[in-house]
Order: sequence, then C-alpha cells, then structure tokens
Amino acid sequence: MQKKERAITIMGELDKFYPNPPIPLNHTNAFTLLVAVVLSAQSTDKKVNELTSSLFKIADTPEKMVKLGKDKIYTHIKQLGLSKQKSINTYNLSRKLIKDFGGKVPNNFSDLESLPGVGHKTSSVVMSQVFNIPAFPVDTHIHRLAQRWGLTNGKSVVRTEEDLKKIFPISKWNKLHLQIIFYGREYCTARGCDGTKCLMCRKLYPNRKRKYIAKKA
Repeated sequence: MQKKERAITIMGELDKFYPNPPIPLNHTNAFTLLVAVVLSAQSTDKKVNELTSSLFKIADTPEKMVKLGKDKIYTHIKQLGLSKQKSINTYNLSRKLIKDFGGKVPNNFSDLESLPGVGHKTSSVVMSQVFNIPAFPVDTHIHRLAQRWGLTNGKSVVRTEEDLKKIFPISKWNKLHLQIIFYGREYCTARGCDGTKCLMCRKLYPNRKRKYIAKKA
C-alpha cells in the first residue's frame, strides 16, 4: 500500500470511529481553551479538566485571571506537572492579552506565540479549534501514530507536521488532529499496540511481523 493509499484508508477508518470528534479540553471561550492547552503540557486532559472546573468558574477572562493572581492560580492547578511555571505563564499571558490585545485571544500564529507559555502546538490548537483556521497540531500520540502508519520518518515533531500536511487535504487537518489523538489514546496506545496489533496498523501493514519502535517527540 502506497502512502496516499494509506492516507485515504486512515481518513475512512477514522471517520467510522470518530465522525464528530469533540475537543477533549473543557472550555467556555477562546481564553479558557488557550489556558487549558497551556496547562495540558505533560499532563492528561482528564486531570486538566478536573482542575480547571473550579478555576474557570472564577476566572474565565484575562482580567479575572490577573485579579486572581499567581498564587491563587497555583492553588487550583498545583496537582499538575510543572504547576508553578504554568501558574506564572497563565498569569503573564493574561496580562499580555490585556496589555497588547485588548483582552482578546489573537487569531494569528505570530501573536499567539508571543504569549508566555504558548508554543507552536498550543497556537495550532487554538487556531484550528477556536478560529477554524487549518492547522495540524502534533502531540505525542500523533507523532507516534504517524510513524507507525508510515506517514513520516519521525525525525522531529516539525517534520511530522510537515509530512502530515503534505499527505492529507487541508480541509481535513482540524478534524484529523482530533481523530488521531482519540484513536491513539483508545486503540493504538504506546504500550497496547506496537504497530502490529490495532485494527489500523493491521489494515495498513497486514504483513508486518516485527514490532515498530517509534521515535519519541
């Protein structure tokens, strides 16, 4: 099966599994999604959702977050990895949104990535899921599956993103990003599948006998 054939198969199968994939991070507006994505680094979405439930009830705007202050932000998220730095970043990005962007989340990559704690993956999530602008955020699940499915060599996350954008239609990027994440969590997991066990891996590589060792992000 050639790479383009694999891409077509992947899109078809993922549409069966996840025809309308939801955004896994709970949020009420662009700002709360931005903060949730920043907080999700090296943490599970489940834990982020658990902790932001109370945080977003009292601070769902940059102004309220600044008023809350770094220390109180920390008390809400201290169970997360890197919580001290994340509380500082959340406070500082809120201040910058107020100072430079009128309290609004900007709708372009350069401005988003100028915010404290916001890298390319975070900005890509916000651009795709808030503003519906085509982007292909690559997390650890996508980086792993793209290798297992023969879509990239896994040299880097940047290379994986470039390769996925080349092989898949731009109109599918935003949806595929979510579909692959969900599939990677449920079926093609890091420990549960080695490139030979899940439905997708067996369908794409029916003759694969050896375990496929994906490079880490």
